[in-house]
Amino acid sequence: MKIVKSLLPLTMLLLSGCVVGPDYQAPDTALPGKFSEAAGKSAGDTTLDPWWENFRDKRLNELVSRGMNENLDVLQSLERISEAQANVILAGAGGLPQINAGGNATASGQDGSLLQRQSGVWHTQSKDLAGSAGASWLLDFFGQYRRARESANASLDAAYDNVNVARLAYLNELTTTYISARFFQEALALNRLNLQSRRETLKLTQDIRAAGAASSLDVVQAEGLVNQTLAEIPPLETGFYQSANRAATLLGVPAATITPQLIKAGPQPTPRHSTRVGVPADLIRNRPDIRAAERNLAAATAQIGVAESQLYPSLTLDGTIGAARTISAITGNVTSWSFGPTLTVPIFNGGALRAQVDIADSVAKQQYFAWKQTVLNAVEEVENAQTALIRDYQTVAALRRLVASNEEALSLARESYRGGASTILDVLDAERNVANSRLTLASSIRSLANDYVSLNVAIGGGSAIETPVPTPAPGRKVAATQ
Repeated sequence: MKIVKSLLPLTMLLLSGCVVGPDYQAPDTALPGKFSEAAGKSAGDTTLDPWWENFRDKRLNELVSRGMNENLDVLQSLERISEAQANVILAGAGGLPQINAGGNATASGQDGSLLQRQSGVWHTQSKDLAGSAGASWLLDFFGQYRRARESANASLDAAYDNVNVARLAYLNELTTTYISARFFQEALALNRLNLQSRRETLKLTQDIRAAGAASSLDVVQAEGLVNQTLAEIPPLETGFYQSANRAATLLGVPAATITPQLIKAGPQPTPRHSTRVGVPADLIRNRPDIRAAERNLAAATAQIGVAESQLYPSLTLDGTIGAARTISAITGNVTSWSFGPTLTVPIFNGGALRAQVDIADSVAKQQYFAWKQTVLNAVEEVENAQTALIRDYQTVAALRRLVASNEEALSLARESYRGGASTILDVLDAERNVANSRLTLASSIRSLANDYVSLNVAIGGGSAIETPVPTPAPGRKVAATQ
């Protein structure tokens, strides 16, 4: 018996260091050494790169800075950090001693004698005062709460990464919305320029008809082209206002506060520098969605240990102490206390506890597949954006030359028409070619800018700018991925 008493504390000490469930190991996946159309050189940390400044657009820079911590999606993600911090405390609270206290007071008496007059003062016949305190402590032999805290800490890490995910989505949508607004303004300016040119052609046709060298059909055809241009302007105006409204929503303000600023026309944003893409392995460090997926995997892995701990016995130390005092003709005190362990052993539960382990294991495997899918999607996004951007530059350069050729052809067609060597149809065709090539060039510049944004977002550029540094909650260590 003495041996048992001596070994019991040692056994409890050894059990207290036992943590069931798999220990987390960071996942790994095979990635190529370089992207298809990039040099195999690391880009380093891209999360603090303000890539939008390469557009050299002061208005865009101002809007990005203004909305960095005003975007409602970002604010929601920031608030989820507070929720995750509270969950860390909640997850570990069950493994700490719990103490509760209470008390009560009552007055009582019998019919006819509830109030008695003594020394000229009416008072109750008796008063009862009682108080109690209780304490309990679940000994975490198999790491239930340690695994729960591990899971909560990983979820907190993911909450910080999700702020960067929201911020990256905000940067992507705000810049592309601004690019669209400037595109619609450029298209409007081009259409008004086309309208002026087509009105000049209409006047030229009317003058030639007045001289007897042109028919009414020529005039009607020229008028039709003018009216067609007038009909194309309202949809472009609608596109601009819708883009301005969207930008205001992204900034968390009413549209009326942004639209007047954007009405002042500006050039279409065009990137002035190329982007260092890096290598696929950089994405695991720089992409916040990949880091968040990895942290979710860590949280799910820890939950396996939480589920497995339920398969084993649990020991709880309980104790209570109570005191009571009765004030009456006969007074007295009563004090009671109790203390002892409670052992709970799962014997038969219909397979529910084992099923919980299987569920936790399956969830962890799903999170691994989700992480791997996120990595592969990131690689695909970089490849697609880079491929598109390289060819966008080629397209824009060719379209600039096409616009110059069509403008020269229009000038020659007008001169030829004045001299009677060609028909009005030649002039109108030249007008259409100039208008279409100008709008196509503007659209291609928009695509180039959008693909530049997509490439920088795909490599995680700027995602950590103005993001709060993780503050460890009580008992929490910041993960290395931060």
